[in-house]
Amino acid sequence: MTERLEIEGVLSLRPAEGARAPVVYDSPHSGEVMPPSFAPVAPAAALRSGVDMFVDELFSAAPANGSPLLAAHFPRTFIDANRAEDDIDPALIDGDWTRPLNPTKKSEKGFGLLRTLALPGQPVHAGPLPVSEIENRIDNYYRPYHATLRRVLDETHEMFGAVWHVDCHSMKSVGTKMNDDPGAARMDFVVSDSDGRTSEPDFTHLVADTLRGAGYEVGVNDPYKGAALIQLYSDPPARRHSVQIEINRRLYMVEDEFVKNDGFAQLRYDLDYLVETIARWTRSRL
Repeated sequence: MTERLEIEGVLSLRPAEGARAPVVYDSPHSGEVMPPSFAPVAPAAALRSGVDMFVDELFSAAPANGSPLLAAHFPRTFIDANRAEDDIDPALIDGDWTRPLNPTKKSEKGFGLLRTLALPGQPVHAGPLPVSEIENRIDNYYRPYHATLRRVLDETHEMFGAVWHVDCHSMKSVGTKMNDDPGAARMDFVVSDSDGRTSEPDFTHLVADTLRGAGYEVGVNDPYKGAALIQLYSDPPARRHSVQIEINRRLYMVEDEFVKNDGFAQLRYDLDYLVETIARWTRSRL
């Protein structure tokens, strides 16, 4: 049985309450706790723009509906839990790196495992990072988050023979030059399953259609297809299904002030209903 877990500055895991549902939620980018070794040079506002503000709160109905909720405390500008562990820009490494290294286009654009840019033209770090610092971030922040998520997903799958995973995020209302849709106004939600590779279609459709039924514009796999957290832990033939949800920030916050707006309460109400619907639907699939 999943129990409450708190690792100061790293993560919190709220367990399910009452009757368990075969669903697990995680919010990897809602953390703002600055680790002691983090000395960014980017302005505070640029750093905060990378935080999925309030997303863990928006999905806080998950435990009451039988589903654990995992949230990171550390900011994604320190280390990004939604990237592969080896997706590091080699130019950021100061010293002899002995671990696997496989930089992708995300690292090239400035937002790999260790972000080099907070916003276009605004570096996060003053220069390369010592190998010891990078290893500290991986070993004491990234790996505990992944180990906890993996354990809870495995426990849920063992309990029910199936698990549905919802990876929760927010997105800027307009894409930046670092994104695949620069300058584009975004829909209210984007639901992603890596073009059908991480989830059964019915689950993706359930999430998208429930949100559409609440009056929202919903895109699927455009411009986001889902990143490491749904790709690593999904296996639809084994009844392990993962989707990523991106929420347009204009729905619930004043983006440049990092505060809730008048739409927060309604969005929270609608997401409570989504969480209830997912719990009901997944139980029916067992």
